[in-house]
Amino acid sequence: MNTEIKLFSGSASQYLAEKIAHEYEKPLSKIDFEQFSDGEFQTVILESVRGASVFFVQSTFPPTDNLMELMMMMDAARRASASYIVAVIPYFGFARQDRKHRPRVSIGSKLVANILTTAGANRVITMDLHAPQIQGFFDIPLDHLDSSAVFIPYIKKLKLDDVVFAAPDMGSTSRVRTYAKYFKKDMVICDKYRQKANQIAHINLIGDVTDKDVIIIDDICDTANTLCMVAQKIMEEGAKSVRAFCTHPVLSGEAHAKIDQSALSELVVCDTIPMRKQSAKIKILSVAGLFATAIRNVHEHRSISSLFI
Repeated sequence: MNTEIKLFSGSASQYLAEKIAHEYEKPLSKIDFEQFSDGEFQTVILESVRGASVFFVQSTFPPTDNLMELMMMMDAARRASASYIVAVIPYFGFARQDRKHRPRVSIGSKLVANILTTAGANRVITMDLHAPQIQGFFDIPLDHLDSSAVFIPYIKKLKLDDVVFAAPDMGSTSRVRTYAKYFKKDMVICDKYRQKANQIAHINLIGDVTDKDVIIIDDICDTANTLCMVAQKIMEEGAKSVRAFCTHPVLSGEAHAKIDQSALSELVVCDTIPMRKQSAKIKILSVAGLFATAIRNVHEHRSISSLFI
Protein backbone atom coordinates (compact mmCIF):
# COMPACT_ATOMS: atom_id res chain seq x y z
CA MET A 1 0.00 0.00 0.00
CA ASN A 2 1.43 3.40 -1.01
CA THR A 3 2.13 6.06 1.56
CA GLU A 4 0.87 9.62 1.21
CA ILE A 5 2.88 11.71 -1.25
CA LYS A 6 3.93 15.32 -0.72
CA LEU A 7 5.64 17.56 -3.29
CA PHE A 8 7.85 20.43 -2.15
CA SER A 9 9.88 23.03 -4.01
CA GLY A 10 13.06 24.87 -3.24
CA SER A 11 13.08 28.59 -4.01
CA ALA A 12 15.25 28.24 -7.15
CA SER A 13 12.96 25.75 -8.92
CA GLN A 14 9.53 27.03 -7.88
CA TYR A 15 8.60 27.79 -11.52
CA LEU A 16 9.25 24.15 -12.55
CA ALA A 17 7.86 22.55 -9.39
CA GLU A 18 4.54 24.32 -9.95
CA LYS A 19 4.34 22.86 -13.46
CA ILE A 20 5.25 19.40 -12.18
CA ALA A 21 2.58 19.67 -9.47
CA HIS A 22 0.03 20.75 -12.11
CA GLU A 23 0.92 17.73 -14.29
CA TYR A 24 0.72 15.48 -11.23
CA GLU A 25 -2.63 17.06 -10.29
CA LYS A 26 -1.55 17.68 -6.73
CA PRO A 27 -0.73 21.07 -5.14
CA LEU A 28 2.71 21.81 -3.76
CA SER A 29 3.00 21.35 -0.02
CA LYS A 30 3.90 24.33 2.15
CA ILE A 31 7.46 25.19 3.09
CA ASP A 32 9.16 28.39 4.23
CA PHE A 33 12.73 29.70 4.17
CA GLU A 34 13.35 32.10 7.02
CA GLN A 35 16.16 34.56 6.37
CA PHE A 36 18.50 35.98 9.01
CA SER A 37 20.01 39.43 8.62
CA ASP A 38 23.46 38.01 7.87
CA GLY A 39 22.19 35.89 4.96
CA GLU A 40 21.82 32.62 6.87
CA PHE A 41 18.50 30.86 6.27
CA GLN A 42 16.45 28.18 7.95
CA THR A 43 14.10 25.68 6.30
CA VAL A 44 10.68 25.19 7.90
CA ILE A 45 8.23 22.56 6.62
CA LEU A 46 4.77 23.94 7.40
CA GLU A 47 2.78 20.69 7.45
CA SER A 48 3.18 17.16 8.75
CA VAL A 49 5.27 14.72 6.69
CA ARG A 50 5.26 11.89 9.23
CA GLY A 51 5.16 8.58 7.36
CA ALA A 52 4.87 10.32 3.97
CA SER A 53 6.87 9.96 0.77
CA VAL A 54 8.29 13.43 0.11
CA PHE A 55 9.73 14.73 -3.15
CA PHE A 56 11.84 17.91 -3.13
CA VAL A 57 12.28 19.67 -6.48
CA GLN A 58 15.43 21.78 -6.67
CA SER A 59 18.09 22.20 -9.35
CA THR A 60 21.55 22.83 -7.91
CA PHE A 61 22.87 25.52 -10.22
CA PRO A 62 24.83 28.44 -8.66
CA PRO A 63 24.72 29.95 -6.13
CA THR A 64 25.48 27.10 -3.74
CA ASP A 65 22.54 28.27 -1.59
CA ASN A 66 20.39 26.17 -3.94
CA LEU A 67 22.25 23.01 -2.96
CA MET A 68 22.21 24.03 0.70
CA GLU A 69 18.44 24.59 0.54
CA LEU A 70 17.92 21.11 -0.86
CA MET A 71 20.02 19.53 1.86
CA MET A 72 18.22 21.43 4.62
CA MET A 73 14.78 20.52 3.21
CA MET A 74 15.70 16.85 3.27
CA ASP A 75 17.22 17.08 6.73
CA ALA A 76 14.04 18.73 8.04
CA ALA A 77 11.91 15.96 6.49
CA ARG A 78 14.12 13.22 7.91
CA ARG A 79 13.92 14.74 11.40
CA ALA A 80 10.12 15.03 10.98
CA SER A 81 9.87 11.25 10.38
CA ALA A 82 9.18 11.24 6.64
CA SER A 83 9.01 7.66 5.36
CA TYR A 84 10.84 8.13 2.03
CA ILE A 85 12.78 11.16 0.77
CA VAL A 86 13.48 11.79 -2.91
CA ALA A 87 15.66 14.60 -4.26
CA VAL A 88 14.32 15.67 -7.67
CA ILE A 89 17.25 17.51 -9.26
CA PRO A 90 16.46 18.46 -12.88
CA TYR A 91 19.95 19.99 -13.26
CA PHE A 92 22.66 18.36 -11.16
CA GLY A 93 25.33 20.99 -10.52
CA PHE A 94 29.02 20.10 -10.08
CA ALA A 95 28.58 17.29 -12.65
CA ARG A 96 31.49 18.65 -14.68
CA GLN A 97 33.76 17.76 -11.75
CA ASP A 98 33.61 14.00 -12.24
CA ARG A 99 37.34 13.10 -12.13
CA LYS A 100 40.81 14.32 -11.19
CA HIS A 101 41.99 15.85 -14.44
CA ARG A 102 45.01 17.38 -12.71
CA PRO A 103 46.67 17.04 -9.29
CA ARG A 104 45.04 18.32 -6.10
CA VAL A 105 41.50 18.99 -7.33
CA SER A 106 38.22 17.93 -5.78
CA ILE A 107 35.85 15.46 -7.44
CA GLY A 108 32.90 17.73 -6.74
CA SER A 109 30.16 15.48 -8.12
CA LYS A 110 31.16 12.61 -5.83
CA LEU A 111 31.25 14.97 -2.85
CA VAL A 112 27.73 16.24 -3.65
CA ALA A 113 26.48 12.64 -4.01
CA ASN A 114 27.81 11.87 -0.53
CA ILE A 115 26.30 15.04 0.94
CA LEU A 116 22.83 14.33 -0.52
CA THR A 117 22.85 10.85 0.99
CA THR A 118 24.02 12.15 4.36
CA ALA A 119 21.31 14.83 4.32
CA GLY A 120 18.64 12.13 4.08
CA ALA A 121 17.96 11.33 0.42
CA ASN A 122 16.72 7.79 -0.16
CA ARG A 123 16.59 8.31 -3.93
CA VAL A 124 17.56 10.86 -6.59
CA ILE A 125 15.77 11.71 -9.84
CA THR A 126 17.80 13.81 -12.27
CA MET A 127 18.25 14.46 -15.99
CA ASP A 128 21.16 14.31 -18.46
CA LEU A 129 24.16 14.19 -16.17
CA HIS A 130 27.21 15.75 -17.83
CA ALA A 131 28.99 12.44 -17.28
CA PRO A 132 26.62 9.43 -17.09
CA GLN A 133 29.11 7.49 -14.94
CA ILE A 134 28.26 9.86 -12.06
CA GLN A 135 25.35 7.49 -11.45
CA GLY A 136 27.93 5.18 -9.92
CA PHE A 137 28.90 7.83 -7.34
CA PHE A 138 25.59 7.26 -5.54
CA ASP A 139 25.01 4.44 -3.05
CA ILE A 140 21.25 5.02 -3.29
CA PRO A 141 18.92 4.48 -6.29
CA LEU A 142 19.22 7.14 -9.00
CA ASP A 143 16.80 7.59 -11.90
CA HIS A 144 18.58 9.25 -14.82
CA LEU A 145 15.99 10.75 -17.18
CA ASP A 146 16.86 11.59 -20.77
CA SER A 147 15.87 14.80 -22.57
CA SER A 148 15.46 12.86 -25.82
CA ALA A 149 11.92 12.13 -24.61
CA VAL A 150 11.06 15.81 -25.24
CA PHE A 151 13.62 16.62 -27.97
CA ILE A 152 12.81 13.79 -30.40
CA PRO A 153 9.10 14.65 -30.79
CA TYR A 154 10.10 18.28 -31.49
CA ILE A 155 12.69 17.21 -34.06
CA LYS A 156 10.03 15.10 -35.82
CA LYS A 157 7.73 18.13 -36.02
CA LEU A 158 10.45 20.13 -37.82
CA LYS A 159 10.17 17.78 -40.82
CA LEU A 160 13.66 18.63 -42.03
CA ASP A 161 14.67 17.36 -45.47
CA ASP A 162 18.09 15.77 -44.90
CA VAL A 163 19.24 15.69 -41.29
CA VAL A 164 22.73 15.06 -39.95
CA PHE A 165 23.45 15.01 -36.21
CA ALA A 166 26.60 16.69 -34.90
CA ALA A 167 28.68 16.16 -31.77
CA PRO A 168 30.22 19.49 -30.68
CA ASP A 169 33.17 17.63 -29.13
CA MET A 170 34.51 14.11 -28.74
CA GLY A 171 32.83 13.70 -25.35
CA SER A 172 29.36 14.07 -26.89
CA THR A 173 29.70 11.31 -29.50
CA SER A 174 27.85 8.63 -27.52
CA ARG A 175 24.84 10.91 -26.88
CA VAL A 176 24.70 12.05 -30.52
CA ARG A 177 25.08 8.50 -31.87
CA THR A 178 21.87 7.58 -30.02
CA TYR A 179 19.93 10.24 -31.97
CA ALA A 180 21.56 9.30 -35.28
CA LYS A 181 20.72 5.64 -34.72
CA TYR A 182 17.10 6.42 -33.78
CA PHE A 183 16.51 8.55 -36.91
CA LYS A 184 18.73 6.30 -39.06
CA LYS A 185 20.82 9.31 -40.10
CA ASP A 186 24.54 10.10 -40.33
CA MET A 187 26.53 11.98 -37.72
CA VAL A 188 29.56 14.26 -37.78
CA ILE A 189 32.06 15.06 -35.04
CA CYS A 190 33.76 18.35 -34.24
CA ASP A 191 37.33 17.95 -33.05
CA LYS A 192 38.52 20.99 -31.09
CA TYR A 193 42.07 22.10 -30.44
CA ARG A 194 42.69 24.47 -27.52
CA GLN A 195 45.83 26.55 -27.05
CA LYS A 196 44.72 27.38 -23.50
CA ALA A 197 41.61 27.15 -21.32
CA ASN A 198 38.41 28.62 -22.81
CA GLN A 199 40.20 29.54 -26.05
CA ILE A 200 39.62 27.28 -29.05
CA ALA A 201 42.38 27.64 -31.64
CA HIS A 202 40.95 25.40 -34.34
CA ILE A 203 37.98 23.13 -35.12
CA ASN A 204 38.14 20.16 -37.51
CA LEU A 205 34.85 18.77 -38.81
CA ILE A 206 34.90 15.00 -39.28
CA GLY A 207 32.15 14.11 -41.76
CA ASP A 208 30.16 15.73 -44.56
CA VAL A 209 27.46 18.36 -43.95
CA THR A 210 27.06 19.71 -47.49
CA ASP A 211 23.42 20.68 -48.14
CA LYS A 212 22.37 19.08 -44.84
CA ASP A 213 20.15 20.30 -42.02
CA VAL A 214 22.51 19.84 -39.10
CA ILE A 215 21.36 19.30 -35.51
CA ILE A 216 23.93 19.69 -32.73
CA ILE A 217 23.19 17.70 -29.56
CA ASP A 218 24.70 18.52 -26.17
CA ASP A 219 23.79 18.41 -22.49
CA ILE A 220 24.92 21.90 -21.37
CA CYS A 221 25.19 25.30 -23.01
CA ASP A 222 27.29 27.50 -20.72
CA THR A 223 29.25 30.35 -22.34
CA ALA A 224 28.04 29.29 -25.84
CA ASN A 225 31.57 29.86 -27.23
CA THR A 226 32.00 26.31 -28.50
CA LEU A 227 28.42 26.03 -29.73
CA CYS A 228 28.60 29.22 -31.80
CA MET A 229 32.03 28.38 -33.24
CA VAL A 230 30.88 24.88 -34.19
CA ALA A 231 27.73 26.29 -35.82
CA GLN A 232 29.82 28.74 -37.84
CA LYS A 233 32.20 25.98 -38.94
CA ILE A 234 29.29 23.77 -40.01
CA MET A 235 27.77 26.54 -42.14
CA GLU A 236 31.18 27.27 -43.69
CA GLU A 237 31.37 23.60 -44.68
CA GLY A 238 28.20 23.99 -46.78
CA ALA A 239 25.34 23.05 -44.47
CA LYS A 240 21.82 24.19 -45.36
CA SER A 241 20.97 25.03 -41.74
CA VAL A 242 22.23 24.39 -38.23
CA ARG A 243 20.36 24.28 -34.93
CA ALA A 244 21.26 23.01 -31.46
CA PHE A 245 19.48 21.01 -28.76
CA CYS A 246 21.02 21.46 -25.30
CA THR A 247 19.28 20.17 -22.17
CA HIS A 248 20.52 22.62 -19.55
CA PRO A 249 20.59 26.36 -20.44
CA VAL A 250 23.31 27.56 -18.07
CA LEU A 251 23.94 30.49 -20.46
CA SER A 252 26.46 32.46 -18.42
CA GLY A 253 28.12 35.74 -19.29
CA GLU A 254 27.39 36.99 -22.81
CA ALA A 255 25.92 33.68 -23.97
CA HIS A 256 22.57 35.16 -25.02
CA ALA A 257 24.18 37.82 -27.20
CA LYS A 258 26.51 35.25 -28.81
CA ILE A 259 23.58 33.00 -29.67
CA ASP A 260 21.58 35.90 -31.13
CA GLN A 261 24.52 36.78 -33.40
CA SER A 262 25.43 33.20 -34.29
CA ALA A 263 24.76 31.05 -37.36
CA LEU A 264 22.25 28.99 -35.37
CA SER A 265 18.68 28.90 -36.66
CA GLU A 266 17.55 28.12 -33.12
CA LEU A 267 18.70 26.76 -29.79
CA VAL A 268 16.24 24.36 -28.15
CA VAL A 269 16.62 23.87 -24.38
CA CYS A 270 14.71 22.42 -21.42
CA ASP A 271 13.39 24.32 -18.39
CA THR A 272 15.68 22.53 -15.92
CA ILE A 273 17.24 25.93 -15.19
CA PRO A 274 15.27 29.20 -15.18
CA MET A 275 15.98 31.50 -18.11
CA ARG A 276 17.37 34.86 -17.00
CA LYS A 277 16.86 36.47 -20.41
CA GLN A 278 14.64 35.85 -23.41
CA SER A 279 15.89 35.39 -26.96
CA ALA A 280 14.09 35.03 -30.27
CA LYS A 281 16.44 32.16 -31.15
CA ILE A 282 15.91 30.15 -27.95
CA LYS A 283 13.00 27.71 -27.73
CA ILE A 284 12.15 26.24 -24.30
CA LEU A 285 10.58 22.78 -23.94
CA SER A 286 9.19 21.78 -20.56
CA VAL A 287 10.24 18.59 -18.79
CA ALA A 288 7.49 18.96 -16.15
CA GLY A 289 5.36 16.16 -17.59
CA LEU A 290 8.35 13.82 -17.75
CA PHE A 291 9.30 14.45 -14.13
CA ALA A 292 5.67 14.22 -12.97
CA THR A 293 5.37 10.77 -14.56
CA ALA A 294 8.70 9.68 -13.08
CA ILE A 295 7.58 10.82 -9.61
CA ARG A 296 4.27 8.98 -9.97
CA ASN A 297 5.96 5.78 -11.11
CA VAL A 298 8.53 5.90 -8.32
CA HIS A 299 5.83 6.48 -5.72
CA GLU A 300 3.70 3.65 -7.08
CA HIS A 301 6.70 1.31 -7.42
CA ARG A 302 6.33 1.07 -11.20
CA SER A 303 9.03 1.01 -13.86
CA ILE A 304 10.19 4.25 -15.45
CA SER A 305 11.66 2.56 -18.53
CA SER A 306 8.61 3.66 -20.55
CA LEU A 307 9.89 7.26 -20.26
CA PHE A 308 12.88 6.52 -22.47
CA ILE A 309 12.79 6.58 -26.27
